[in-house]
Amino acid sequence: MKKHPATSLKSDFTPFAKRAETVVREVIASLPDDLRALADGVPVFFETDITPHWLRDGVEPDSLGLFSGPSRTDSDVFECPEAPAITLFLRNLRDYCAEEGLSFEEEVRVTYLHEFGHYLGLEEGDMAARRLL
Repeated sequence: MKKHPATSLKSDFTPFAKRAETVVREVIASLPDDLRALADGVPVFFETDITPHWLRDGVEPDSLGLFSGPSRTDSDVFECPEAPAITLFLRNLRDYCAEEGLSFEEEVRVTYLHEFGHYLGLEEGDMAARRLL
């Protein structure tokens, strides 16, 4: 996993970022070799909140994660100026888990795999069939 500093991480979310990073590293390490090699090339960002530009672009304010950039199946990959990346939104993950009585670590795992599945060009059913969810 390429590690990149979070651009809007508030200090009270540092422990959540560390926990999330540990989970993502463990998930990547558990992937089959071919998928692990792909996952290692996609940077993962940990943000406290969704940035205003993503909200303007239509990202839902309660999103837990986001895949941005071209997927592996996009034919116009050279026309996209943005590199593939996965961003996890820590406040939304924390709040969702608290409201639903879920494990933060498990939801980070599910959300990361969901976004990684989008990078692979998979739909929900394909992700479940490949046991990525």
